[in-house]
Amino acid sequence: MKKTVLLLFVGLLAFGVQAQEKTAKIEFKTETIDYGEIEKGSDGVRVFEFKNTGDAPLVISDVKSSCGCTIPKKPEKPIMPGETGEIQVKYDTKRVGPIRKAVTVTSNADTPTKILKIKGLVKDGGAKK
Repeated sequence: MKKTVLLLFVGLLAFGVQAQEKTAKIEFKTETIDYGEIEKGSDGVRVFEFKNTGDAPLVISDVKSSCGCTIPKKPEKPIMPGETGEIQVKYDTKRVGPIRKAVTVTSNADTPTKILKIKGLVKDGGAKK
């Protein structure tokens, strides 16, 4: 009986080790982009760069922003292990005032949800002081 239990335990242990799957890992160069002070109507496009540091292809399934003033664009193809990719974010710079927005990235990585942030200040260059 002891041999059967031991054999069963060793078999399950070996199965458990084999069952470990490869995973994708997403590592961003930075998780916050600071626009600084920019003029109204200037270029609002910025890029979050990342790398797949895992051992499986990384698939970004969704990228959403916290408001309609920010339009994110995700990579369409999987990012292979060791490769880099980018998520483009376009902020509507016709809106004067502070920028404090979040972009949620959903993927098959070991951390499936990442929150990226953009911040800054859009100034009205035509206003007289």
